[in-house]
Amino acid sequence: MTAHMDRFIILLGINSILAAVYFIWSVLRKKERFLGYGSKTLVMLLCPVVGPLYVWMGYVIYRCFFSREVDLEDIIFKKDRVKTYMHADEERGRTVVSMEEALAVTDKDNLRALMLNVVRGDVRNSLASISLALNSEDSETSHYAASVLQDALNDFRTTVQKCCNEIEKQGENQLDYVVMLIGYMDQVLKQKVFTDMEQRSFVAVMDEICEILYSKKKEWMTSAQFEAVILRLLEIQEFEACEKWCVRARRCYPDTLSAYTCQMKLYFSNGDRKQFFAVMEELRNSNIVIDNETLELIRVFQ
Repeated sequence: MTAHMDRFIILLGINSILAAVYFIWSVLRKKERFLGYGSKTLVMLLCPVVGPLYVWMGYVIYRCFFSREVDLEDIIFKKDRVKTYMHADEERGRTVVSMEEALAVTDKDNLRALMLNVVRGDVRNSLASISLALNSEDSETSHYAASVLQDALNDFRTTVQKCCNEIEKQGENQLDYVVMLIGYMDQVLKQKVFTDMEQRSFVAVMDEICEILYSKKKEWMTSAQFEAVILRLLEIQEFEACEKWCVRARRCYPDTLSAYTCQMKLYFSNGDRKQFFAVMEELRNSNIVIDNETLELIRVFQ
């Protein structure tokens, strides 16, 4: 064995010892994750001389330039639990009114400011209110309302078409698009801002995508989704399709109030007193708590 080989073996031994010492030292310090000091140890083993120098230089540079004491003089840590009370904005409460009232009594300047405040947020929840401004005596307000409403409805049409195209592809995300589209469509359709013909067309689309979800993953359909498609069909007087979904809702969610109230609203709308009171009796004999809306519906029909 030559002298060069002896020196190389000694160098490897010293390098291995340094790597082992560094690894043990890092484990005992517990200030760094295993991934950090483990990778550095591996570099030291695979790159004799260069690896230890790299780790040592990195440590020296960190200590000289980046390791500084944090000044906590101005920071106070307390374990006391502090309760913060937010007082009601009484001035704002006195000035906030519904859109209907504002259109009736507000002057032009305030009405225009009101419209600007409305459209700053998500206008999808305010389409019905914005549509009321179309009949405003102030031409600028009505023009602005028409522009905002048209843009929002066009966005709705485009989004529905894109989602329907994705659903028709029957890809792996088909049902995800269906679930998203049901909620999205219901949010707008329940405000009744479309013409009768277009409203019927979109409700038919909603009925179709709900059918896809029910046929493929009916356990994914929530009681709120059943109620949404039932009420939208009821508004356009599609009683047959509405009854189909009512039966399905009762079958999937027999212990929810909406499953009963949807049937009662259906029989209320088509004047079927016998079926209405039959469902009412079933609801009365159940353990479901009846809300004020249902009680008012019963009072009216009686």
